[in-house]
Amino acid sequence: MQLMAWESVRKEVVTDKFWRKLVYGEKVMVAHLGLAKDCLIPLHHHEAEQISMILTGALKFELEGREVMVRAGEVLVIPSNVPHSALAMEDSTGIDVFSPIRYDWLNGTDDYLRK
Repeated sequence: MQLMAWESVRKEVVTDKFWRKLVYGEKVMVAHLGLAKDCLIPLHHHEAEQISMILTGALKFELEGREVMVRAGEVLVIPSNVPHSALAMEDSTGIDVFSPIRYDWLNGTDDYLRK
């Protein structure tokens, strides 16, 4: 068992417009994210199912050939291996849940985010 406060979790500044804090167990990962307005998460896909909860702001996702606006208080479920991208329409924060764990986020091989 682990108990922690988000304030104590290390913040990784991925780009000048994107930061994240990660907490994970054996099978699931939770990420607290911050995206500045106009931050683009490029098109990508991964084995993990993803649940994205927007806490503040709004993100425009593109997936399965359509745009989906997700605003504060809304939740988007992205199935495994579905290509998707996201654009921050304003300064935004959110929580993403992944299962299985995104090892590319842990070992730094998530180059698509760092461009």
